[in-house]
Amino acid sequence: MKLLDQDLSFEALNGAVAAYAATADEAGLLAFCSAVKESGGRLVALWGCDERKRGQGFVLNVACGIEKGMAIVSLPLPATDPEYPDLSEIFPAANRLQRAVFDLLGIRARGGDPRPWLRHANWPADFFPLRRDCDASQRFPARNEDYAFVRVEGDGVHEIPVGPIHAGIIEPGHFRFSIVGEKVLRLEQRFGWTHKGIEKRFEQMSLADGYRLAGRVSGDSTVAYAWAYCQAAEALTSTQAPARALWLRALFLERERVANHLGDLGYLGNDAALSFGLSQFMRLKEDWQRLSGALFGHRLMMDAIVPGGVACDLSRDGGEQISSQCDAIEREVLILKNIYDEHAGLQDRFLTTGRLDPALAAELSVCGLVGRASSQAWDLRTQNPVAPYDQLETQIVTHRAGDVAARVAVRFEELIESLRLIRRIVSQLPQGERILPLAAPGADTGMGIGWVEGWRGDVLVALAADPEGNIRRCHCHDPSWLIWPALEHAIMGNIVPDFPLINKSFNLSYSGQDS
Repeated sequence: MKLLDQDLSFEALNGAVAAYAATADEAGLLAFCSAVKESGGRLVALWGCDERKRGQGFVLNVACGIEKGMAIVSLPLPATDPEYPDLSEIFPAANRLQRAVFDLLGIRARGGDPRPWLRHANWPADFFPLRRDCDASQRFPARNEDYAFVRVEGDGVHEIPVGPIHAGIIEPGHFRFSIVGEKVLRLEQRFGWTHKGIEKRFEQMSLADGYRLAGRVSGDSTVAYAWAYCQAAEALTSTQAPARALWLRALFLERERVANHLGDLGYLGNDAALSFGLSQFMRLKEDWQRLSGALFGHRLMMDAIVPGGVACDLSRDGGEQISSQCDAIEREVLILKNIYDEHAGLQDRFLTTGRLDPALAAELSVCGLVGRASSQAWDLRTQNPVAPYDQLETQIVTHRAGDVAARVAVRFEELIESLRLIRRIVSQLPQGERILPLAAPGADTGMGIGWVEGWRGDVLVALAADPEGNIRRCHCHDPSWLIWPALEHAIMGNIVPDFPLINKSFNLSYSGQDS
């Protein structure tokens, strides 16, 4: 791809992530996004920064995935009335990101959807919590919101509102269905209820401590977020984590992937009336997480990855336990896969249900396992591998059908591949130190980027700090931002009772997106 030969001058960012950065004007930004789109690249993230206290205005950052890694273009904006061209005409996935940027910073896109996203009715119109001069501790009275849902009208058309509060323990999210009979004509989502002000909270933390908060953006991806944060912090400070620590980080990441795939496969069986599948896969997941807790101090391995290395080590006996568990889990998973594949009732529910066409997936910049089930071959572990993945020869898993069955198949195959990777990591784990001190940032630290292929998709952390090591800006981006809109399309033409199954086959994060 010739993107780096364009007029924009790219410079490699410091750190293990293959990233390139440039500053552009509006015309350059639009040309950059168009070049990415035409070359088969995708949008990864879009966020803003308030640089007024540093003698500048605001900045819009756009990160895209390209063949060479990640390319980031920054657009300087004025301190008053900051605006930029609508990017959703090039990348439809930019729509919600642009709305969130306005809600948090007051940076407005010219065009696109003007409705709020994270901003609910109780925020005053002039309240932008990520502005540096904003008092985010303010509290406002709760108000009822009249959100402008798109209405579908016609003979026999009805609406079914679901949420935002659900019957289970899942997080809040509103789904507005427009239906005829049981057939879904349209689905519109409304989120934002789990917005916790995480990015504002980072401004009160140091580089050395921020990993704890990053690991709590979305609890089921705590390892991916912590690793991405530490990548960014180590890039800012020119700190190189020891080789043993990098291999242990990969071990934690693959164990996180296996745990989530085991849980999803069980729930998908249950949603299709095969409760046997739920009981068997949850039994395996429980055993898996118990060993993680015993070896690494936490069932989810929270706070196991720290700046400069890792907080825990693996003994020889622990490695043998992990290898034996991988062998046992693989045997049972292969038996269960055969049961799923041969179960006529299950396949009747899975096949052709909730199909996401590969062309639409590409148009929407869909990433992660949902993208790979719709022929989108994006996996950082194979395309832009950092150590130790550059030595592990990870095999990417893709399918073309884009339905629930394809997303189930991706989970099964990725699970088996992760078990192979874990055994290889344990057998080749290098000796040496597991942690080094985080160095002090320089006078002009710039931006550190962390980019990790989590189990759901790629997690990005963009980090900036002052010379004293205090966080100036930390943006954590969840892959769910780019996949939730695809769910609205995947449900069209299906029946309402299939929505829980389709939704579970996506299994996206509310908390990670709202952050």
